[in-house]
Amino acid sequence: MRAMFVAFALLLGLAAAPAEAQNRFWLVNNTGDTIQTAHVSPSRLSNWGPDILGNGVLPAGNRVYVTPNFGDCTLDVRVTFSSGREETRMGLNACSLNTIAFGGGTGAIISGGPGASIAAPRGGNPSFNFVNRSGQTIRELYISLASQSSWGHDRLGNNVMGPGQSVWVDLPGGGSCAADIRVVYANGSASERRGVETCSRTDLVWR
Repeated sequence: MRAMFVAFALLLGLAAAPAEAQNRFWLVNNTGDTIQTAHVSPSRLSNWGPDILGNGVLPAGNRVYVTPNFGDCTLDVRVTFSSGREETRMGLNACSLNTIAFGGGTGAIISGGPGASIAAPRGGNPSFNFVNRSGQTIRELYISLASQSSWGHDRLGNNVMGPGQSVWVDLPGGGSCAADIRVVYANGSASERRGVETCSRTDLVWR
């Protein structure tokens, strides 16, 4: 299990961010809901590791400074709200970020300037390989661009996707790099992630 040190400061946004570089960042809650748990892990690993908030929570309008003890720049962030809703940011380059925000219309703010968008190294191609590492069997998979109003068809059809299996997801190009994902497991439970950035990756690991 990875250990992670978090310099925990719940602020109103008045204090300046510490000067350290590398993969440290502010985790900001711009939603109207309290973040109950938060997990940060290198994208190369399949396990999320411990809740970085420990026994605390991150109330709406507050932020925490996260200092991982691993050196990876590319990381995944998952938060769970008091309502039970879950959101995930996958494949973020924390070494080029100073803030990862949930809510407020932006998933990540690049150090180069507020509201800057995530770079798309693969030339703006939003298609990707979906990898199931949830440990559960997936019976339905819906993926659409965030700009679309409907989920579209079940991409598994009559098939199911066992743990460790993958499927290629072909999405139309044309500028949008954000996808919405809905998974229905064999037991009937479902999970959704909105606005997942996909142009900068070949594989999207679902955990």
